[in-house]
Amino acid sequence: MPATTKLVLLETSDLHGAVMPLRYADNAKAELGLAKIASLIRQERSKGLPLLLVDNGDLIQGTPFAYYHARMGQMSPNPMVECLNALSYDAAVIGNHEFNYGLPFLQKAIRESSFPWLSANLVRKGTQEPFFGQPYLVKELAGVKVGVLGLTTWYIPNWENPAHIRELDFLDAVDTARRWVRILREEQDVDVVVLSYHGGLERDPETGELTEVETGENQGYRLCMEVEGVDVLLTGHQHRELVAEINGVTVIQPGSAGKLLGKVTLELSRSDSGRWTVTSKRGEWIAAESAEADPGIAELAAACEAETQRWLDTPIGRTTGDMRITDPMQARLSDHPMIEFINRVQMEASGAPISNTALFDNSAKGFGEYVTMRDIVSNYIYPNTLKVIRVSGQDIRDALEVNASYFHVENGEVGVSPAFSNPKPQHYNYDMWEGIEYEFDLSRPVGQRVVKLTQDGKPLHPDASYDVVMNNYRAGGGGNYPMFKGKPVVKDIPTDVSELMANYILERGTVEASLNRNWRTVLPAETR
Repeated sequence: MPATTKLVLLETSDLHGAVMPLRYADNAKAELGLAKIASLIRQERSKGLPLLLVDNGDLIQGTPFAYYHARMGQMSPNPMVECLNALSYDAAVIGNHEFNYGLPFLQKAIRESSFPWLSANLVRKGTQEPFFGQPYLVKELAGVKVGVLGLTTWYIPNWENPAHIRELDFLDAVDTARRWVRILREEQDVDVVVLSYHGGLERDPETGELTEVETGENQGYRLCMEVEGVDVLLTGHQHRELVAEINGVTVIQPGSAGKLLGKVTLELSRSDSGRWTVTSKRGEWIAAESAEADPGIAELAAACEAETQRWLDTPIGRTTGDMRITDPMQARLSDHPMIEFINRVQMEASGAPISNTALFDNSAKGFGEYVTMRDIVSNYIYPNTLKVIRVSGQDIRDALEVNASYFHVENGEVGVSPAFSNPKPQHYNYDMWEGIEYEFDLSRPVGQRVVKLTQDGKPLHPDASYDVVMNNYRAGGGGNYPMFKGKPVVKDIPTDVSELMANYILERGTVEASLNRNWRTVLPAETR
């Protein structure tokens, strides 16, 4: 056996159903997707080095392609899993969005996989037994034993429909890693320990300073600092493009939607006793834009893709008036017919008198005259369901102050606050409300910007109760809204909001753009 060797670890993460290199809103070409990543994977395999390939989670949800399979094509094998099978993945990790279509859907995908799905800290309720069976993978490469431990953000109960996760408990990722890394090192006698964690970093990798509210959603920094015996941390969830070294642990995160392939190269030497030791590590990512789409993967996805495209372009109704979004910032600075429409759908579906929703992404274009399913899923991109929760007037005011902090004012110009743009854009955490009247004064300090808050012209009483409909993510406190967490659930609407929107249009045939201007922002220039 040689005295030295090299190993390669490859990581995809947060693919979110992206296979083909296109954007479904308009089918424009995009430098992303598993078909492109597949070409990079094949290139790396052709170099002949021992290689281990892992998907780090959030695989089966996120595009119309994935949505169509989940809702209309479940009798067929999961196309994302088929692609990973064809590429000979060694393992995948359970991500938070794996649960979005329910546990049976996820379990079917797992049964169809030729690789194990790992998660040590998602356990059968009331036990310490990993729910998905296999907490780790041990694989020998060129005589080197590599252990890969799967971990998942334990914050999932704050977002997910409780019916989808009622059989599971979610354990702290750091505590779980300590237990299983010891088993890998002492009982499995591995030479290399890799943590594949569907979660991100809660602190700056260089300074160690907190970069977010420490809820436990992201524990990557703590994993590096507090768990002994870790060589590599593969991360995800935050959609960051990251390579770092923390406490001697090489950390990598390859963005989202197949824009990048993560790669870690390990060099090892063997002692006289036969023990392998890591002597150097190098993390990098390879951009999908450098590759052509792999024809084999494109062919595997072709049938589902064709059905998805037909479904997306089926007209379901029309609008009168203008519901187009031409300027995302302006749509967030003042009431907009598209946002009012979504709130109206939510209020009708739930019966709640107050609603909030967000313009999730700057690529949302609103509705033209004729509305298709492509328009709906391009504007409402998440498979959210709705909850009506009972909150106080003070809770609403506190939430509105969080909303108002979305705006950053510098030299009289209004932009997006770094808290909503770093480490990734979080436009989905800025809500706009219907059923109340409110006003933000952006010349005032953050936390003191709500200068008007009424319902039907009367001030909201801080101690009074109000029923509000919002998506399940927000109702659980997701997005830094702790005032909503644990509040009484008055009503649970388990249907996806995109389906509610489609049904609303189908029932009416025509919907009218409306604008009641129940809220506004006062810009700094207006207060001078």
